[in-house]
Amino acid sequence: MAANVSAERDVSESGARLILITAGIMAATLMQTLDTTIVNVALPTIQGNLGASQDQGAWVVTGYIISAVIVIPLTPWLQARFGRKQYYATAIIGFTIASMLCGVAGSIQQLILYRVLQGAFGGGLVATGQAALRDTFPRRLLGASQAVFALGAIVGPSIGPTVGGWLTDNFSWNYVFFINLAPGIFAAFIILTMMRNPGDPKAIPIDGLGLALLAVGLGSLQYILDEGQRNDWFSDPVIRFFGFTAATGLIAFVFWELFGTKRPIVDLRALRYRAVAAGSALGFAIGSVLFGATVILPQYVQGLLGFTATLSGELIFVRAAFIALLTPFIARVAGSGRIDTRILLVTGFALIGVSQIWLGYITTSQNDFGSLVGPAIMAGIGLGLLFVPINIAVLSAIPPEIVPKATSFQALSLQLGGSFSTAALVTLLARRSAFHQSVLAQSAVASNPALQVLEGQMHSATAAVGNMDRLILQQASVMAYADAQWALGALTFFLLPLVFVLPRRRKGAAAPANIPME
Repeated sequence: MAANVSAERDVSESGARLILITAGIMAATLMQTLDTTIVNVALPTIQGNLGASQDQGAWVVTGYIISAVIVIPLTPWLQARFGRKQYYATAIIGFTIASMLCGVAGSIQQLILYRVLQGAFGGGLVATGQAALRDTFPRRLLGASQAVFALGAIVGPSIGPTVGGWLTDNFSWNYVFFINLAPGIFAAFIILTMMRNPGDPKAIPIDGLGLALLAVGLGSLQYILDEGQRNDWFSDPVIRFFGFTAATGLIAFVFWELFGTKRPIVDLRALRYRAVAAGSALGFAIGSVLFGATVILPQYVQGLLGFTATLSGELIFVRAAFIALLTPFIARVAGSGRIDTRILLVTGFALIGVSQIWLGYITTSQNDFGSLVGPAIMAGIGLGLLFVPINIAVLSAIPPEIVPKATSFQALSLQLGGSFSTAALVTLLARRSAFHQSVLAQSAVASNPALQVLEGQMHSATAAVGNMDRLILQQASVMAYADAQWALGALTFFLLPLVFVLPRRRKGAAAPANIPME
C-alpha cells in the first residue's frame, strides 16, 4: 500500500495563524473553483477576438477539465512524496503563472496550451485545501473548517458566471484570468511562510504504468463527455476510439493498482472505508445537480430571455448567497452530532429536486428575473444542506492518514458528476428541441386558424411563414429547457437514496478519531 503523509505531527493552529492560513487556503480554493465556470460566459468574446471557431473555443474549457481530472486523484501521492506544504505552494504558484499566461495569450492555440497547464496545477488545489483545513483547525472545530471550505468550493462555481460576465462586459475577457493574480500571490505567500507539514516527505517511487493508465483512461473519458454531443456520440469514429481507450485504460488501471503494484499511485483501497466510498458517491450526486444547473440556466436566460451575461450571473448569485448565509448554521448543527446527518442530506436533495421541477413548470419565453428568484433561493438552501454535512460525516469517520485520499476521491467525484450531468443535459436539450420542433411544425399548415390570423397581421403569407418558423424554433427551445429542468429534478430524487449509504452517526455522539474499514 502506498506510503501516506504521516499523521504523527499535530499541525492545528489557533489565533492569528489560524485566521491567516485559513484565508490563504480559501483564496486558493476560491481561485480554482471560480475558474471552472468564469471562462464559460467569456467564450463567445474570446472566440471573436482571437478569430477562433466554436470547436476551438470549446477546447479552452475541455483542455482545462481533462488535465485537472487527471491530476485530482494523484494529489495524495504528490503530498506524500513532496510534502503537503511544498506541493500545495507549487500548485498555487503554477496556477497563478498559468493564469497570467492565459490572460496575455495572443492566439487560440496558446490559450488552449496555457489552459491545459492551468488545469494541471489547479487539479489538486481543492482536495489539498480541504485536507489542509481539516488538519489546521482543532478537531473540535471540524464543522467550522468544512463550512469555510464549502464557501469556496460551492460558492466559487456559482458566482463564476456573475464575475465572468461583469468582467467581460465592463473590461475585457483577459481579466477573467488576471483576476487570479492577487489571490494567487497572497495564497502562495501564506502557505510558504506559515503552513506546516503533518509529516515529512517520503521517497516514494513513482508508479509510471499506473500514471499512464490513469491519464489515458480519465483523459479519454473526459474527452467523450465534453465532445460527445458535438460529434454525435458513438456514431463518430473518434468518439468510439476514445470510448475503447477509456474503458480499457480504466479497467487496466484498477487491476494494476489493486493487484499489480505494491506502490500504487492512487490508493484505491481507501474506498474500503464505507465513509470514503459513500462520500465519493454523494460527491458525484452533488456535482451532477450543482454543475448541471449552472450550465443550463445561463443558456436559457441568455439565449431565450435576452438576459445580459451580468444579469444571468446575478440570478446564479442569488443561489450562491443563500448557500453562504446558511453554511455557518448548518456547520454548527451537523458538527454537533445531535442530528443524523442523513436527515439534512435528504432535506437538501429534496429541496433541490423541487426547485428544478418548479423551474421546469414555470419555464416560458416570457420569464423575467423576479419569476426565477424563488427556485434559485430554494436551490441555494438545498445545496447549503448538502456539502458541509457530507464533509463532516466523511472526515470525522476516518483516520487522519486517509484524509488526503478521501478529499481527492470526493473532488474527483464532484468533477465527474458535473461532467456526466452536463453531457447528458446538453444532449437532452438538442434532442428534445428537435423533437418539439418536429411536433410543432406538423401544426404549421395553411388550414391552421392561428397561421391564418398571423398571415392577416403580417399582410404576407411568406412573412407569416417566416415568423412562424422563428416562433416554432423559439418555443421548441423553451420546451426543451423545461424538459431539462424536469429531468434534473427527477435525477436529484433518483440520487437521493445514496444518502443512506453514509454510516449513521449516533445522536449526540462525538465523531471518533479512527474507525475500522467496513
